[in-house]
Amino acid sequence: MSDSPIAPLAVREQFMTEPGLGAGNFLEYAVRHNPNRAVPVVYSHTTDHRGAVVLRGHSLQDLATLRDRYAKWYHANGVRPGEPVGIVVAEGLEPLLHYLALTALGAIPAAINDAMRPDVMIRYLNHVGVVGIVADDTTRLATAYRADPQRRPRFLALAAEVAAFDADSVALPEAYPYQHQPDDVCALIHSSGTTGTPKSTTLSHRSFWDGKQDRMTRFPAEPYDRLMSLMPHTHAGGLSYFLTAVLIGLPTVVMGDWRRAAVEPVMEAFQPTMLASFPRTFVELATGELPVKGAAKVHSWFNTGDSAHFGHIRRLVTLGERPAGLIKPWLLPKEAADEAALPGSQFVDGLGSSEMGMALFGGLWTPETPRNDRCVGKPQPAVRHATVLDDDGAELPVGTVGLLAVQAPSITPGYWKNDRLTDSFRLNGYWLTGDVARVDADGNFYHLDRTVDVIDTLAGPVYSLGLEEVLLADCADVVLDCSVVGVPAPEGGQRPIAVVQLQADADSTAEALLEKANKELTAAGLPPLAAVLIADPAAGFPLGPTGKVLKRELRTRHATLLTA
Repeated sequence: MSDSPIAPLAVREQFMTEPGLGAGNFLEYAVRHNPNRAVPVVYSHTTDHRGAVVLRGHSLQDLATLRDRYAKWYHANGVRPGEPVGIVVAEGLEPLLHYLALTALGAIPAAINDAMRPDVMIRYLNHVGVVGIVADDTTRLATAYRADPQRRPRFLALAAEVAAFDADSVALPEAYPYQHQPDDVCALIHSSGTTGTPKSTTLSHRSFWDGKQDRMTRFPAEPYDRLMSLMPHTHAGGLSYFLTAVLIGLPTVVMGDWRRAAVEPVMEAFQPTMLASFPRTFVELATGELPVKGAAKVHSWFNTGDSAHFGHIRRLVTLGERPAGLIKPWLLPKEAADEAALPGSQFVDGLGSSEMGMALFGGLWTPETPRNDRCVGKPQPAVRHATVLDDDGAELPVGTVGLLAVQAPSITPGYWKNDRLTDSFRLNGYWLTGDVARVDADGNFYHLDRTVDVIDTLAGPVYSLGLEEVLLADCADVVLDCSVVGVPAPEGGQRPIAVVQLQADADSTAEALLEKANKELTAAGLPPLAAVLIADPAAGFPLGPTGKVLKRELRTRHATLLTA
């Protein structure tokens, strides 16, 4: 047995063709086939009395033992195959353990980001129809269900009760682990809520694994590689990286906090070579003094969810080093593989969502990459076809802005208990991602906006992400972060405004920044802003549970800015 947990190449190649492998049983396959199953692979962390980070490693066997103990509690409390269970526990490794336990029983975990607003959470749980809820704190949930006892699920239990369960007195079901069929639902993943009440996306056993097979041999997995996973693990993105790490046997620290104050000490202790996150973490790491010590060994940054901004990417890729032999065809051109180590790192800017099942687009940025605003690269190999459609489903020519649409085996089967909503995202055989995009003559896609965030001016549509790109890259001496939204204009329609967080040492008025921003926007051939607002550091920049800026809240908050 090796002192490295990484599965041998032959095992990873076998996983690529296993017909029964999927989102519901990947740990079982990893334990069965990886000879290094007793070596620590997944790390959690705590802080000791001196404030130092303490890492704790868990082997594949450890994960299976914890999974089985949790599964016994659920089985003893009447959970059966096909039943949804609400999980409201703090981000990190814990929600993943509940996921493993419930899927091993054939049940359906409905993991909830614990930062979700309580009233929204209750509505979401009631919509799903959970048979039970496990939570870190059941007080507010119990109060809500006491007021509405008809909706109360069969059990409402503390997560600590599950973790402390004496499993020796309880047996697992005879057919354990559950044998999943390809279309079995393995998880319900809520959306970020940036456009309203969260939607409930279904992940199926086979489709959530489809498209990830190539990662078994193409994802960096050298003996020195270590992954830091910072995205919410109640989200499809966090689950996707966890699945990948478990099957590869890639040492991975699982974190539940994306804020820099929490992330940087763990980076310094773990010394990752790769870091995967949603954009919000990269905003934090790229602003102010760069995390040179924690990123000393980083060769790759992986972004998913919304695409990132060049203004942040260009600072991060100056960190770390790209060792010789690292280069994979999906990351950098093959001819670079024999070159000596290069200073700086590479940023893989993925565009994906729970509905897509994975990042289906990926632009690559290095210190040498020329600026190319909003480019998310070409579709990943898993995509059968990607295109840009008009409202009637007709394919648009190169350079024309329209609805981003994809065909891929990883696409969600649909939204839980909402066929009408599911159908609204299907058009002419494609899945609409909810994004506005264009494609160039070389097949590169450009992510311009979310469909709900397009600013409808009297002169035509304005795409907010392009304006944000200029503010973050060309006004970086003043702008720390920003969000551009449309608000009603006196003459009719909307006009764009920017809500801005200033750099710590910036000394600028809103009027001066508006003048500077519009000068840069005009030079870039983009429409000007109607106003700039300096955000209050504490509450002026509302974030959702996953760290996304809540543009709908900004639109509501500043709806009368131009018309009052």
